Amino acid sequence: MLGWHIKNNMLRIVEILDVKIENPLVKTLSFRDEICRLAEPGQFVMVWVPGVDEIPLSISFTRPDGSSSVTVANVGEATKALTGLRVGDLVGVRGPFGSGFKVTGGKALIIGGGTGMAPLMMLITRLVKERVETTVIEGAENSGKLIFLDELKDLSKNCGVKVFFITEDGSYGVKGLATDLAENLLHREKFDVIYTCGPEKMIRKVYEMAKEHSIDLQASLERYMRCAVGICGSCTIGKYRVCVDGPVFDMAKLREVEKYLGAFKYNERGERIPV
Repeated sequence: MLGWHIKNNMLRIVEILDVKIENPLVKTLSFRDEICRLAEPGQFVMVWVPGVDEIPLSISFTRPDGSSSVTVANVGEATKALTGLRVGDLVGVRGPFGSGFKVTGGKALIIGGGTGMAPLMMLITRLVKERVETTVIEGAENSGKLIFLDELKDLSKNCGVKVFFITEDGSYGVKGLATDLAENLLHREKFDVIYTCGPEKMIRKVYEMAKEHSIDLQASLERYMRCAVGICGSCTIGKYRVCVDGPVFDMAKLREVEKYLGAFKYNERGERIPV
């Protein structure tokens, strides 16, 4: 499977160049890979931890020096191993895979929840470069679960990006849900497009808001993935496979999978489980 059709699918061994602590559970790992540095915002890689597992992770940054990053939360065996890596350790990468975000319109609203901000960071950089007026909402349960605070504050200060932080317990920024703040903004301002990534229940609510306000939407979805090249079918949502038909779905595709969105998915045994 490693050589399946595309050059991107070849496993490459890379060295961890930097480890940044984003919050007590989340770290950003940087490495240098010639193929990953060409990734589009929203694409993902399969990261292999020797002796443990291989998991999909969105690329959070690519930089002019050729380095790329993934941002990972410690929530399971593989992610625990990844967040325990140090500079100089080796991992395997395949990818980037899937479809990314497309830049459309002149005014964009970004809605990210938790580590769902990871694929959105590359997009924000692209929007700034293409002079798109950009507003960002990052939501989390509490201040300890926010990520990319420094990068977003820098984008606000130096690039004119409007940034709002919102936490459920009010420990940082506004108190409430990201979708509450988004709803308020949508009643006051007109946006051409919404981009979102995060918990699927949140994405479902954003989808309903986009329909209500007749705004274009692009959403990055998460499903259980094993092959990443459309063979195993583990990541199916309706008639689509998230690994090759997504992970970014536009409004037309989201309408086609509406009854599955925020409802259920398949686990590693192929069993249907609630989202």
